[in-house]
Amino acid sequence: MPRPEINRSGEMEVFVRVVELGGFSAAARAGQMTPSAVSKLMSRLEARLGARLLHRSTRKLQLTPEGSAFYERATRILADLEEAERGVSSAERAAGRIRLNVNASFGTHILAPLLPDFLAQYPDVTLDIVQTDTVVNLLEARADVAVRAGPLKSSSLVARKLGATRMVIVAAPVYLERHGTPDSIEALERHNRLRLGYTRSLEGWPLLRDGTAMTLPAVGRVQISDGEALRQLVLEGTGLARLAAFTVRDDIRAGRLVPVMEDHNPGDLEEVHAVWLGQGGQLPARIRALLDFLAVRGRVG
Repeated sequence: MPRPEINRSGEMEVFVRVVELGGFSAAARAGQMTPSAVSKLMSRLEARLGARLLHRSTRKLQLTPEGSAFYERATRILADLEEAERGVSSAERAAGRIRLNVNASFGTHILAPLLPDFLAQYPDVTLDIVQTDTVVNLLEARADVAVRAGPLKSSSLVARKLGATRMVIVAAPVYLERHGTPDSIEALERHNRLRLGYTRSLEGWPLLRDGTAMTLPAVGRVQISDGEALRQLVLEGTGLARLAAFTVRDDIRAGRLVPVMEDHNPGDLEEVHAVWLGQGGQLPARIRALLDFLAVRGRVG
């Protein structure tokens, strides 16, 4: 007996709609279906996959771990399908406002120099940029896209990697003249080690001691939540900081900052991603244009 034809993309679209709208009834209204049809489709999907995707209750739906993993992949697949279809159509043009949330270092060193080219390439697009190192809820902040550094938590966000950057401990020459250049972890412990103070920052500085990984607490006299403000403090000779290489590369070349403790640098990388809310593949042309532009021109290394 032939197997019934399975519309996998259709199932994914309904599943994503259920997750993002928070229930069968809302998903049914959005998809012009009945709630019972949505419920039956979800049951068939779970039976076919052999996994429970949603915990159902009278008050709310909650994703299972398997459901979270399937949601992440489904949103990516649907976005790729949408992009493939729109890529052969000239009917849609990039136009409208993009609300963009970026961390301070990326905004200053990567994004700002590229903005003239992007705006010239897409004259009907306007940008509303918020620059902050605080991780915001995209829905609450009404942001279309955010650029985030560091590890990503599992969530309803879709992500595109923009690269990874090496981390380096730096100090201003004037600071090293006053306090000396640390050449061992014991010596480094006596220096003013400034740190970022936002929630996703590391608790200390990863280092190598005799080839073994360890973490040295950053317990300096200043903690600050803005990466660019931290860089300015280092430039002024306030102390040492561990910063992304792309933010201090020009300062090092110009002699304004000096790398220290390189023999103890573990060589770890901090990844940078553009993230946005999964929309079941319905990605507006203006958002897609920005993401494609950043993927090519906004690479971090």
